[in-house]
Amino acid sequence: MRMLELEVEGFRSLRHVTWKPDRLNVVIGPNGSGKSNLLRVLEMLTTAGRGGLGKYIQREGGISPLLWDGHVNRLRFRTKMSPVEQHRDEVRDSLTYDIVLNQVGKSSSYRINSELLANFYKVETNERPEPFKLFEREPLRAVIFDSEEKALVTIEEKLDEEETLLSAAAGPVSTNPYVDEFQQRFANWRVYEDIHTDRASEMRQATVARNETIVESGGQNLIAVLHTLYSSNRDFKNEVNTAIRSAFSDDFEELIFPPAADQRIQLRVRWRSLQREQSAADLSDGTLRFLFLLAVLANPSPPPLIAIDEPETGLHPSMLPIVAEYARDAALRTQVILTTHSPEFLDAFGAEPPTTTVVEWREGETHLRVVSGDELEFWLQKYTLGELYRSRELEAMT
Repeated sequence: MRMLELEVEGFRSLRHVTWKPDRLNVVIGPNGSGKSNLLRVLEMLTTAGRGGLGKYIQREGGISPLLWDGHVNRLRFRTKMSPVEQHRDEVRDSLTYDIVLNQVGKSSSYRINSELLANFYKVETNERPEPFKLFEREPLRAVIFDSEEKALVTIEEKLDEEETLLSAAAGPVSTNPYVDEFQQRFANWRVYEDIHTDRASEMRQATVARNETIVESGGQNLIAVLHTLYSSNRDFKNEVNTAIRSAFSDDFEELIFPPAADQRIQLRVRWRSLQREQSAADLSDGTLRFLFLLAVLANPSPPPLIAIDEPETGLHPSMLPIVAEYARDAALRTQVILTTHSPEFLDAFGAEPPTTTVVEWREGETHLRVVSGDELEFWLQKYTLGELYRSRELEAMT
């Protein structure tokens, strides 16, 4: 289930944008143009799907700082998703999730004013005046429908005004399996920003041994995920070993996870030229970030959507083609979105660049443009994507 289209109204610098990402995407643009705000939209949406919207907005200082330039009093997010079942027709069976948050007066509080999960295909072909609804929410009323669009559950008084019906309609109380599946996929997106690799980082510390297969957004469970996948999946182990040897030469032997106190495990790297293994606490920031990227991109069963802010940070240029290769491979299993400032990273994708979105700041708001078509193809016959970025020719195309 991948995102086909995203429409945002009133969120930070995104006054009103529509974006159509592909399977593998790079998002480029100068500092302050709004790239981070695009990732924050994805983060906010997946948090809403998990049932944590209220705490998320509270951490942001309430809804006021999220509203575009103080001139609007509502946020709207509309995302069109491919079907939850892979054999379905991507256009005909796509689902649209639409949610509107209204500011309460001039305060920092908000309420969810409307929410809808529906199929709009028949509307687009004028075969039906209304979309086929899976659930619908209005003030003081929420309804979940079955496969024949008959009301199954009507929720009124108990529905939290700050939390989504999507999060409440799934799980043990679910009465519609499509809603349940949609929520699980939607809530499992991962947005990776501000990955800390400093000396106090949890990524460097011994951790409780537990079965975990998905790296959390902050990367704090990296060692647990590496231990689980490296120890149980031979293909993942081979992929990681190959990538590390490509980056650091054949001196690398393997990762090991010796026990520590209180049922904890450590991460250590074994080198052929050293008698003692190197612990996670002693790894360079770049090495640790490289391991983090491998755990995310080489994952055999990744989240439905992966977004990484500036994956080139802290990496030696020789590592960038390896990261690009694993990002391209990951896009066969999931949707990948990468923001970058690095022409070298763009060059690393070679002659077949990913879908490229240029982000610009004009007249107080962010604009998005997917650069493609004959013009891009013409330029790529003479220049690499990184060279076009350096010359600002990509921005000129918008």
